[in-house]
Amino acid sequence: MQMKFSDYFELTKPRVTLMVVITMAFGFYLGSPGAMDWVKLVHALIGTALVAGGTSALNQYWERDIDAKMLRTKNRPLPTGRLRPIEALTFSVVISLIGILQLLLMVNALTAFLAAATLMSYVFLYTPLKQKNSLSTIVGAIPGALPPLGGWTAARNELSVEGWILFAILFIWQLPHFLAIAWIYRDDYRRGGLPMLTVMDPGGDSAGRQIISNCLALLPVSLLPTLVGMAGRLYFIGALVLSLFFLGCGIAVMRYRTNVTVRRLLHASLLYLPFLLALMALDKSNF
Repeated sequence: MQMKFSDYFELTKPRVTLMVVITMAFGFYLGSPGAMDWVKLVHALIGTALVAGGTSALNQYWERDIDAKMLRTKNRPLPTGRLRPIEALTFSVVISLIGILQLLLMVNALTAFLAAATLMSYVFLYTPLKQKNSLSTIVGAIPGALPPLGGWTAARNELSVEGWILFAILFIWQLPHFLAIAWIYRDDYRRGGLPMLTVMDPGGDSAGRQIISNCLALLPVSLLPTLVGMAGRLYFIGALVLSLFFLGCGIAVMRYRTNVTVRRLLHASLLYLPFLLALMALDKSNF
């Protein structure tokens, strides 16, 4: 019984789910015009966690044969046979539906719709496209960027420019982050038959250009919260420094194309987002 629980828990990709919940909470905090509605926040976090976990579980259900071929995924519950496909499918559908209902009944319909859109786009667009085209990374960044927008709508029950800025920051940030991962694990992706950009272009020219262009795009987009009145001068200065540092790491990848520079970019991406969001929360404007 304990083993089954840990296997079901692993299906939810806890670290990914935690990141989704954290970015959603930041969106809720930034979108709250006054005092935080803690009860609504708790309901929003529970619903979001369930949908995120269900999405990850559905993704593993569909990709179980591919996961069995890759070194970093072959020990997951489905490739090893610790869980049967029907068990994983039932679990993922049940917790996803509960999460969407939680958001619909206890938060608002708009946030429930965004959660459902996240699940549908990740499972039915990104997952099959990943086996056919390197552009899947761009498609996959859409559901990955929706949680902070969902947090915003949970607090305000509306889509607005500020919420879309949060979406844009997360969307662009994911692209160099994912490309760094795809570079490090390119042999594993090749083993799994996934046409990632780093697999199709092993020299790294295309991936390097994509990394630089997205780091450049992130620079002005990261400054928008101050320009629209979401945050103040402290955030602006901090975002500028962080984005220039991130760009520098991207330039190093393009120039040297080594695992060392790529890992440095990956670590920089993992530091960039929490520091940026923390600065935004710290310097939040009351609007």
